[in-house]
Amino acid sequence: MTEMPRQSFAGLWNISFGFFGIQIGFALQNANMSRIFQSLGTELDNLPALWVAAPLTGLLVQPVIGHLSDRTWLGRLGRRRPYFLAGAILAALALLVMPESPSIWFAAMMLWVLDASLNVSMEPFRAFVGDMLRKDQHAAGYAVQTAFIGAGAVVGSIFPWTLEHLGVSNQAPAGTLPDTVRYAFWFGGAALFLSVLWTVVSTREYAPEEMAAFDDAPAQEDDETARRLAARGFGPATLSIAAGGVIVWAVGQFALEKEVYLLGGLLIAYGVASIAGIALARRGSTNNMLSSIVGDFSGMPLLMKRLAVAQFFSWSALFIMWINTTPIVTQAFFGAPGAGDPRYQQGANWVDVLFATYNGVAAIAALTLLPFLSARIGQARTHIIGLLCGAAGYASFFAMPNAQWLLVSEIGIGIAWASILAMPYAILASSLPQKKLGIYMGLFNVFVVVPQLLVATAMGSIMKRFFPGEPIWTMAFAAATLLLAALAMTRVQAAADARMT
Repeated sequence: MTEMPRQSFAGLWNISFGFFGIQIGFALQNANMSRIFQSLGTELDNLPALWVAAPLTGLLVQPVIGHLSDRTWLGRLGRRRPYFLAGAILAALALLVMPESPSIWFAAMMLWVLDASLNVSMEPFRAFVGDMLRKDQHAAGYAVQTAFIGAGAVVGSIFPWTLEHLGVSNQAPAGTLPDTVRYAFWFGGAALFLSVLWTVVSTREYAPEEMAAFDDAPAQEDDETARRLAARGFGPATLSIAAGGVIVWAVGQFALEKEVYLLGGLLIAYGVASIAGIALARRGSTNNMLSSIVGDFSGMPLLMKRLAVAQFFSWSALFIMWINTTPIVTQAFFGAPGAGDPRYQQGANWVDVLFATYNGVAAIAALTLLPFLSARIGQARTHIIGLLCGAAGYASFFAMPNAQWLLVSEIGIGIAWASILAMPYAILASSLPQKKLGIYMGLFNVFVVVPQLLVATAMGSIMKRFFPGEPIWTMAFAAATLLLAALAMTRVQAAADARMT
């Protein structure tokens, strides 16, 4: 086996710099989509349903892009970089068009386009770090990537607030967006494209022959995956279809929110896809994408399964925050009854500051606190501490006397965000076969998007039934789910301890 060269700091910088722009796009989306929807006239209870586009596109796009990028080689353009570039071009165009949305449904459609494009760029970046770095540099590589994510999110989140303080109008007639938001989206589109282009032109990917020489793990062939899949029964898939049918029935029976239909539909779709994949494998088809994805999903390593549980609960909390922080802050801390009140736009801009704060904390923590802790107590224990900090940050929303004090809450949330972005991927990349890195990273991100879909489909029904008009209670749910994520990480620590003995 040939040893992979060690990357310098400049190499780490170039490998991950594109994520700076990608995260500007995500930050503009996360901090402003609820504001856009409410400004265009949607009701508070309808926000989760409109937000469902983001996780759904991730669920569909990431495994497919992971599968394809493992099998791509376009000469000088490489394996992962074609996807960076294509996604960046489409996302930049979506950011340019989004603030000109004439209606709620046009904005929702553009959210689909934007999130799908960002996912096309983002998913291969996770595998790119594993491709380009030795295992002993994985933690450093994902820490640098997280620092760029935090820095990009600070820029994207605070830009509307900065523009307001530079004299750009933050007010707009009903049904339109203020210039602060419009200009921020246009700036974000340009920054996203240029930063991804930097990574594309400043890096050279290793050719398939070089990657094979670096890899000390036995190759896992597609026909081996298909054989394992062919040996599976149809029972789990049938149960998935049945569970989806029960959920669809329950929506009408118990007058649940209509977006819950999506949850039932996804379970049915997964069951049908599993049956089709198993049937293809039993017929000897080893080269089709469906069987490969279904087979790899069912054959995930044990450590990945345990990490997936922690990811599921972690991202449930994050998505609750992204949907609800704007209505929480504008209503509970600025006293704005709706988007038509001038205090609403003031509160929405303060949310940009809060989001910039937690992302800034994340950028600093990724380069200082996380490496310090992981070197001394291990990556899994470091992640547990980070998750507990986040739970404390969410819970503190109930204790803060005014909006300025929420900056303190964002410190704990920022530490958790840094850990969520770095530690699970560093743990995972070091334990996966190189040939399957793209597809496994894509499948791992299923446990990022599925909890978001659950929040988008179920949280509206829960809040409407138990806490109508009081979005601040969503922070209690967010704190609880991060506590469950920390508990799940204790099983990952146990697995890591077992591997070392």
